[in-house]
Amino acid sequence: MEERAESKKSVRRRADEIKQFRCKNLIAVLENPTDVKNIGTVIRNVNALGVEKVYVVDPRRSLPDDWQDLRDRKSVSKTSVSAVKWTFVRRFDSTDECFGHLERKGFKSIVTSPHVKGKASIFLHEGDYTTHSKLAVWFGSEAMGISDLAVERSDICVCIPMFGMIESLNLGTSSGIVLYEVAKQRREYQSKFRKRDQRGERSTPLPTVITPKT
Repeated sequence: MEERAESKKSVRRRADEIKQFRCKNLIAVLENPTDVKNIGTVIRNVNALGVEKVYVVDPRRSLPDDWQDLRDRKSVSKTSVSAVKWTFVRRFDSTDECFGHLERKGFKSIVTSPHVKGKASIFLHEGDYTTHSKLAVWFGSEAMGISDLAVERSDICVCIPMFGMIESLNLGTSSGIVLYEVAKQRREYQSKFRKRDQRGERSTPLPTVITPKT
């Protein structure tokens, strides 16, 4: 009983410790992922990097609508290393439905692709991801990539520079790289300002990293 109580205290301490590092109003969107294991990997990345939420466009209805049911699903829980228990996940039936929800909430969207998709396209390191107070970062399916519809309804297309014979990365790797850069920039902004447009400057900046325990 004492061990269980101490465990709960430890979880609460960790939750309090990381609260100020979470990137508010930053959502990772997975469009039509074909492998449930990859969903778990992205959820793990999202949780570790301090991204606020995960949305999944899932027309095949491979995931349950209820978040609690998703948390209990072993295929997702195992690959996410239980991160799904601590990460908000919501599914949508279609790309249009997800965009409609995001736009009603005032979110701007960017899509990720290794190739130019007929949209303003930048390399990952060239972007300023603090311009919009609410931002959704879209990742396409492992087989087909991002859809033309998602590209059409987004603001810009972001790509990771590639230097090998194979110009692609798996979903887990690409989401980790992209979300690291986006979250880093937004965390640095949050450390300096309370509001958008560089207003509400903090007298003492918040820390942007957690010191590793020795």
